[in-house]
Amino acid sequence: MEWTAANVPDQHGRTVVVTGANSGIGLETTRELARNGAAVIMACRSADRGERAARDVRDDVPDADLRVETCDLATLESIRDFADRLGEESLDVLINNAGTMAIPRRETEDGFETQFGVNHLGHVALTGLLLENLRRDTDDRASRVVTVSSAMHERGEIEFDDLHGERSYDRWDAYSQSKLANLLFAYELERRLRAADANVLSLAAHPGYADTQLQFRGIGERGTRIRIAARQLMNTLLAQSAARGALPTLYAATAPDVEGGAYYGPGGLLSMRGTPERQGSSERSYDRETARRLWERSVDLTGVEYDLPEPMLASSGRTS
Repeated sequence: MEWTAANVPDQHGRTVVVTGANSGIGLETTRELARNGAAVIMACRSADRGERAARDVRDDVPDADLRVETCDLATLESIRDFADRLGEESLDVLINNAGTMAIPRRETEDGFETQFGVNHLGHVALTGLLLENLRRDTDDRASRVVTVSSAMHERGEIEFDDLHGERSYDRWDAYSQSKLANLLFAYELERRLRAADANVLSLAAHPGYADTQLQFRGIGERGTRIRIAARQLMNTLLAQSAARGALPTLYAATAPDVEGGAYYGPGGLLSMRGTPERQGSSERSYDRETARRLWERSVDLTGVEYDLPEPMLASSGRTS
């Protein structure tokens, strides 16, 4: 049976944070969550773009419960300010969606290579700061952290000696490293949540090949019209819409039968398009020693501590 946005369960009474909610996968995720009754906090780098996106959603869903908040994942100060504004507000789902792809090397305000800093470290900091908002001591259904990765994680390696590409930088290698880091973090977070017996699930998803503006930002910065035209042609021939690309994220965030530590993506041709299904990820993504090392480095770099025990270390193997 094909799982579509029509299968999203009723979300009334649930509060969801979506990073990068003003465009692409984040916008379509926000739209469907709001359509099904969720209160969505749209965490956006630009408040103006966030408000425009909120108006777009309300054109489709007039009674949408939306709140736009500024959260720039390229600066730890902005992330902390966002978390402070939420205070002790209870959350049901955090969707770590925002990202940047294949851009020329630059650094964040905190000195991180931007792709690693935004795609991975920013979400590590945000998740840690909001973990108590997600934790609950009741028997209600578990809250969730959904981290959006990419099939490009399969070519990724964690370069512990050069995480920020200071000695050698390739824009696609850096992107792939950040997407592998997303999965290592999602799986390690799940292991630590289970060790703490916390009523929170950590899951991962990827959109397949979706037609979004994310693909054009890096190309556009290099000013190559031929590359832009080639990308547009590929999207026309192969890509699915952003709305379809949002389905694995929506499934991970809302479907009743999901499991912590699982990875969801399109089940069609080469996992590029199609209905959501549980999938496997690369062998590197399941390496627990790499995950532990990355966790420790990420906590050290962000300064955000997690009140979670370290799980028993196995040399390798899947999360569950």
